[in-house]
Amino acid sequence: MGSLMAPDASHPIGCPHEGGRATIMGIGTAVPSHEFQQKSFSDYYFEITSSNHMVDLKAKFANICEKTMIEKRHFYMSNEMLRDSPSITAYSSPSLTLRQELADVGVPELGAKAARLAISDWGKQASDITHLVASTSSSGCMPGADCELARLLGLKPSTKRFMLYQTGCHGGCTALGLSKDLAENNPGARVLVVCSEVCTLSLRGPSESHTGDLVGQAILGDAAGAVVVGSRPAADEHAMFELVLTCQETVPGTEEALVSKLREEGILYNLHRDIPLHVSSSTERLVKLMLQETLVPTLDLNDEVFWVVHPGGRGILDRIASKLGLREEKLAASRAVMRQYGNTRCSSVILVMEEMRRRSEELDRHTAGEGLDWGLLVGYGPGITVEAILLFALPDKAVNKLSVT
Repeated sequence: MGSLMAPDASHPIGCPHEGGRATIMGIGTAVPSHEFQQKSFSDYYFEITSSNHMVDLKAKFANICEKTMIEKRHFYMSNEMLRDSPSITAYSSPSLTLRQELADVGVPELGAKAARLAISDWGKQASDITHLVASTSSSGCMPGADCELARLLGLKPSTKRFMLYQTGCHGGCTALGLSKDLAENNPGARVLVVCSEVCTLSLRGPSESHTGDLVGQAILGDAAGAVVVGSRPAADEHAMFELVLTCQETVPGTEEALVSKLREEGILYNLHRDIPLHVSSSTERLVKLMLQETLVPTLDLNDEVFWVVHPGGRGILDRIASKLGLREEKLAASRAVMRQYGNTRCSSVILVMEEMRRRSEELDRHTAGEGLDWGLLVGYGPGITVEAILLFALPDKAVNKLSVT
């Protein structure tokens, strides 16, 4: 189990340390323009992959799609692009070069859209960014997506870059954890985190011998999320969430439960049916550990905590809610992102955070965490790896100003 350092008792939780606790100061998200409706996706998928003769498999896939609770997804690859690329729509075809070429462009392009929105939300200039943390499971090249992002955004040549490849669905948590360390240990640092995913490596036709891959075809979507992180916010910077503590656990004996392998035909997935069980049990352990070590073990997980949970699948969200005794509305933001975008891997938690902020603003809540102070951000991926971040939501200045006047 991952270990946590207990906070210094002389610095109450929710108050910055002497050096300043890392805070999220800007959020941005982006999705490609190509939209696919889930209710008709099974017909489209089997038609474009020339697989309509697999009648039983098509019926099985339609059933999987129906149970996902997804309404639509976005893909970087358009209908025309897919029809012009039979090596991608085949189940097994040496297509890695083409897939990688598409990702080399798509990952930084989509990430830059989200990053520009995050920087605008922050209210400063791209030239004020000191560090860049980029994460993706959709690519693997040198120079990497981080270098292209820096060029597209016009970051200074002195910007310190960190590229996280193949961290899987929990990569957003990993990137946020790294940004916390960078912001708190480098005075004046402003860290841009960009998580960008496209399905160029994973989309492929169906196979009767690898039905587990159908789940990935039914739930994965493309999106990017970006945040600006820094400590000691200036008067013209609005801090939304403090990153209080981070932790990670690799569940023993689950090395083969959630596997992604890069092969000549792209990325192949193997998913075990017990993933929801493992993820929910690990989440329960980490939540208890974090609350105990931060001296707030009595927090009510429904009435006093907001939840930013990676929408990896309907079954996983249901199992987490059941395991922790959460009311239906506590994972509403995660379920909304799942419905509108599917599982967008490492960018998902940022999309959920932005969805929660949007809802909080619409309801005039005093914090972006549904009006609550404490929150838990949870991600999970291959390993099985589960990560959690304890958040503290800071008062919304705009809402407070309106309430005073």
